[in-house]
Amino acid sequence: MGFGVLQIMAVLILFVLIFMAKSSPASAYDQGGGESKLKTYIVHIKKPENGVFAEAEDLEGWHMSFLPVGQERMVYSYRNVLTGFAARLTEEEAKEMEAKEGFVSARPERMYQLHTTHSPSFLGLNTRSGLWKGSNLGKGVIIGVMDSGIIPSHPSFGDEGMPFPPAKWIGSCEFNKTGGCNNKIIGARNFQSRSKGMPPFDDTGHGTHTASIAAGNFVKHASVLGNAEGTAAGIAPRAHLAIYKICANGDCAGSDILAAFDAAIADGVDVLSVSVGQKSTPFYDDAIAVGAFAAIRKGILVSCSAGNYGPTTASVGNDAPWILTVGASTIDRSIRASVKIGNGEKFDGESLFQPADFPSESFPLVYSPYFCRPGTLNASEVKGKVVLCDSDGKSITEKGLVVNNARAAAMIVANTDLVGSTTVALEHVLPATDVSYSAGSRIKAYMSSTSNPTASIAFEGTIIGESTAPEVACFSARGPSLETPGILKPDVIGPGMNILAAWPSPLKFNMLSGTSMACPHLSGVAALIKRSHPDWSAAAIKSAIMTTADTLNHNKGLPILDQTENPASVFAIGAGHVNPLRANDPGLIYDIQPDDYIPYLCGLGYNDTQVSLIALRTVKCSKESSIPELQLNYPSFSITLQSKTLRFQRTVTNVGKPKSSYEVHIAAPPGVYVGVKPRKLHFTRENQKKTYTVIFKRSKSGVITGKQYVQGFLKWVSATHSARSPIAVKFE
Repeated sequence: MGFGVLQIMAVLILFVLIFMAKSSPASAYDQGGGESKLKTYIVHIKKPENGVFAEAEDLEGWHMSFLPVGQERMVYSYRNVLTGFAARLTEEEAKEMEAKEGFVSARPERMYQLHTTHSPSFLGLNTRSGLWKGSNLGKGVIIGVMDSGIIPSHPSFGDEGMPFPPAKWIGSCEFNKTGGCNNKIIGARNFQSRSKGMPPFDDTGHGTHTASIAAGNFVKHASVLGNAEGTAAGIAPRAHLAIYKICANGDCAGSDILAAFDAAIADGVDVLSVSVGQKSTPFYDDAIAVGAFAAIRKGILVSCSAGNYGPTTASVGNDAPWILTVGASTIDRSIRASVKIGNGEKFDGESLFQPADFPSESFPLVYSPYFCRPGTLNASEVKGKVVLCDSDGKSITEKGLVVNNARAAAMIVANTDLVGSTTVALEHVLPATDVSYSAGSRIKAYMSSTSNPTASIAFEGTIIGESTAPEVACFSARGPSLETPGILKPDVIGPGMNILAAWPSPLKFNMLSGTSMACPHLSGVAALIKRSHPDWSAAAIKSAIMTTADTLNHNKGLPILDQTENPASVFAIGAGHVNPLRANDPGLIYDIQPDDYIPYLCGLGYNDTQVSLIALRTVKCSKESSIPELQLNYPSFSITLQSKTLRFQRTVTNVGKPKSSYEVHIAAPPGVYVGVKPRKLHFTRENQKKTYTVIFKRSKSGVITGKQYVQGFLKWVSATHSARSPIAVKFE
């Protein structure tokens, strides 16, 4: 989910506590009255031995045979994402269904939550050269956005310069009667249970925002309250959009998610952008994981937000290895409001409210030990002064109202240590700024050193060139994955902090923050690569993004930092920060075919039924060559190391120069020996494959005391390319 100006009164920061909403099995809705016990169940069944259904009506009729006679209980009849359907049932009816021939399982659906003028430039995209020029701005690629709908009249979705939809497109538009679709929005459907039959208008702004990040058209003079003015554009501004509404008021039902995947696969999308999720859960019981697997079987890359549960360890969601899991970073733009205290120290903060007439003079500075909560400030003590408030995860707008009602001159909000250096630009109700935890600590230390502390706030407007960008945003969910710790997650990070993009009137544009904003950045990048390499698989595109990602910041060339202002771990950044230009020409890729995941799923310990639900075919794990997680041909390594030596293989495909040679460079994690055989790979043709073996064992120097995890990397380097794979090691 993202945060924005219009949402401040209802939901506010700081991020970590706001997004701790739990996901659990639940009904999409209760029916009321005599049907109040009905829940929406997702029902898996076996295909009939001779069951080939040419018509949707025939398939639905077969599904109806499992339901109570004479009652309208069917919600969805699925064709592409699973063998089964969604229906409203009582617990007793679901139990009775178990006796019917062909029944496999029935589970209550889960509920999921919704987890830019400058960001294309920050990613090195411009119309004159590079990937935008080489990919023709993503022309002809179709990005499906599964979210809260869209406001089709927004200028970001105008179709000036857009081509006609590709011939393969067979989707439909439920805006037709209202004239909402064009050559930009080529399809729009509503799968949100409570508003079915209505056009998929966006009721929160979230879907409008994410869609415009992925593929919004060029809009000049975009800004928020006069800040960050420039030309707004999505990452793939000539790509088409297909909209699938699955959420309302921040909640998204599992049955609706599956129905949207089902439709998107049939419609002909190339990339799916899903800024929705929950915490890590078994893949066979995860609507997004199940739907995404069906999508990649058809060559569709699925990009998903990692979740906003950071910086808590092991909080990452959408962690199936066939999903591109995206964490959030800052960009090098800030809407600056700096604090200068009486001893001369200056601290940069942020605020969307930039009053032009605020005095430059210093004011008396006072501290509220009660977080500026209602009833804690006395006007006689704070009138005309600057009030320093500690953040406590409650609404910053509420704090501003309390301070403003006490007739203070201004407010400084200091982050908690958990939020650290991640500052947010908000539309405050009085002159105010949000500063980092370290800045807040130094301001309080200064206040303790003098009997007459003072402070001034300078509203400096839009500043480009923050030297430490990108940094990992505090809320960005962290690994390791709970469901599959042998797969390093998140995969990559992208811009997700204070992102300007389309918004319903009257603002037109708004700034939001969240992994919800990072995800469509990567969806757009994937669309650009798909345009340049239409024959690449979803795994190939994902590999290209991961192995070329940046691990150093853009200005200083130092390691990317997290919110503590220390180098970020691989569980925060994955492979690193997306570099679109390099991703388009990775040299080597780690490809994975859909059936390659079956031995991996068996290796997770899933039973035949559970694997079959995901694979959309009957699987007998006893007949599959089950593999450990680390044996999957993934572009990263996440291992648990005991005393035993471990060996794993990887296969790379040459997509660079036909004749090329690569040599391995290894930065072994402390306390770990990493060996690679062979150390050189020689290619003579394009698409040639080479396999290498990696050996992991404890080094003679022993384990670094006090550390459960250590990290390093290996990379294959040629004269023109470098393909890097991060390594995470857990000692046991």
